[in-house]
Amino acid sequence: MTVYLGEGDQYHRKPAYTQIVHCAHRAGLHGASVFRGFEGFGISSVVHTTRLLDLAEDLPLAVVIIDEEDRIRAFLPQAREVAPAALITLEPVQIVAQYGEAPPSPSTTQEQMS
Repeated sequence: MTVYLGEGDQYHRKPAYTQIVHCAHRAGLHGASVFRGFEGFGISSVVHTTRLLDLAEDLPLAVVIIDEEDRIRAFLPQAREVAPAALITLEPVQIVAQYGEAPPSPSTTQEQMS
């Protein structure tokens, strides 16, 4: 799941992105990360950028949450409540390596192929 919102979006006087991450954590989802954009525009068609001081407000953010599809779909109403105007997308994901997991050795790979 990716939630696209602005840096200035609020939920109960707190940043909406923070609330989404904390809700995902409380829901026991596998992980959530917030990525801040350097430049972008949304439905307002106003370009926000870090290059110009007067336009450096409300930069674009993406909150990316990774988990199994059924758990993501169950979390979707909470994300919608926190950021009702945000664009939310669901994407299929294939995990090919996991953080902290050693890559398979060549002999292990050959044994699996046999």
